[in-house]
Amino acid sequence: MINRRNFLAGTAAASYFSYVGLSAAFADTPKDILVIAQQLDNMTSLDPHESFEAVGSEISSNCYQKLVKPNIDKPSEIVGDLAESWEAGADGKSVTFKLRKDAKFASGQPVTAEDAAFSLQRAVIMNKGPAFIINQFGFTKDNAAERIKATDAHTLVLTLAEPTSSSFLLYCLSANVGSIVEKKVAVEKAQGDDFGNGWLRQNTAGSGAWVLRSWKPSESIMLDANPNGAYKGNIKRIILRHIVDPSAQLLMLQKGDADVARNLTTEQLRTLKGDSNYNLVTKGVASLMVISMNQKNPNLAKPQVWQAIKWALDYEGIQKNIVPLTHVVNQSFLPQGFPGAIEDKPFQKNVAKAKALLAEAGLADGFEISMDHYSAQPYPDIAQTIQANLAEIGIKVKLMSSENRQVLTKMRARQHELILTAWGSDYFDPNTNSEAFCVNTDNSDNALNRTLAWRSSWKDDKFTEQSVTALKEQDPAKRIALYEQLQRDHMANSPFALMMQAMTTAACRKNVSGVRLGTLSDTHSYAGVSKA
Repeated sequence: MINRRNFLAGTAAASYFSYVGLSAAFADTPKDILVIAQQLDNMTSLDPHESFEAVGSEISSNCYQKLVKPNIDKPSEIVGDLAESWEAGADGKSVTFKLRKDAKFASGQPVTAEDAAFSLQRAVIMNKGPAFIINQFGFTKDNAAERIKATDAHTLVLTLAEPTSSSFLLYCLSANVGSIVEKKVAVEKAQGDDFGNGWLRQNTAGSGAWVLRSWKPSESIMLDANPNGAYKGNIKRIILRHIVDPSAQLLMLQKGDADVARNLTTEQLRTLKGDSNYNLVTKGVASLMVISMNQKNPNLAKPQVWQAIKWALDYEGIQKNIVPLTHVVNQSFLPQGFPGAIEDKPFQKNVAKAKALLAEAGLADGFEISMDHYSAQPYPDIAQTIQANLAEIGIKVKLMSSENRQVLTKMRARQHELILTAWGSDYFDPNTNSEAFCVNTDNSDNALNRTLAWRSSWKDDKFTEQSVTALKEQDPAKRIALYEQLQRDHMANSPFALMMQAMTTAACRKNVSGVRLGTLSDTHSYAGVSKA
């Protein structure tokens, strides 16, 4: 809901709105308005219990709060958001949350445990894309009301299907699907049994720092400061403009027509780096570049070939020469910034070692293979370097470039040989990637659980067992240690060559401070942003 006192008044604001509509020349944005140039087409809904695209999750997370959230500076730590404390039951099958008494929705109404119970029940019952993140604890539309309960105005009790690591539950509740919406508003706006979904797709009813004022698909998003939220900066409104061309974003930033640019390329970032007029806020995101080797190919089914390929790649050269400002070398299945992520980089280009491994596999003369990859840069340039690296050890690679969706469709059908893709995490817990890269309980073509391991036709019961053991470990420190060991074992004994982690950068004018980027899009935050 929008309060009149949120509306900007005065000639400066009026002039700026004319600028936004007509793209007229403008020297600098008003001091109480933050303008962000960003690609916004990856967005279909702002309902936090439905939205599962990067941009939608980012906007929703700035308008809603969850029970808990990860500490961006210390990812192994979960901190309270709406919850001031929580306690797991002795049997590991329940968690009791005590909610803060000072939190308010944008409407001015207090946030209660009933709102929290309704919100989590709503996510389970609607069963939209992200619902699996919390449904994996045994919640269903039939039992949600019984297992997700408010016992008083500030106490919420979750009863799980089986003993569960509390850290796993907390990390999952920190995802966007764990957002708390105002029950009264959602019920009033409901049409039929949609729980207000039709209305909340284009409106907000949260307690976060910002309130949605308007959303024009593929054009703009406007957010107003929540008068009842925790935001204390001097920005009254954020305007995100859909600017597809990174060159246009850069020009807007340089002219003062935008305060922040979010999609600049490596070359464009180079022009700003070291320039005192700009501040580059950079963060590793949960997107990993990986070569997957399909085990249906008899040559790729040999462990020595996995190792040979990993030792043939020039990781550092690719990073420095092709993607110096958009990617960093990462050779484990967890991205930096995740709880339990390790920094080990055991592989570097070693042609002699790679050739020896091929000889050990009985392939001293090499072999021919195809590699699919995305057609968008930087993938073609990286694929060509991989092709040259593998040629040095006798592996002749035929490159096959296609649009993202075509590459993924082929991979999901297990029709590839080598394939260069990116893998993104679904939620902020090690299990999201551990399960994808390690677990395959049914390698048949009609399997229900089609993980990344399944897509590469790789089934190793030891890795499946290690992943499940780490998932169920209830001691948080021991759980992290299990994931650290699992990453090291996976590096040494899997048909995946992890190469790079993507970096995201918010290029800000020097008078902008407080922009925070997280490993997942729903941890990007404007809650502390200000302009000098």
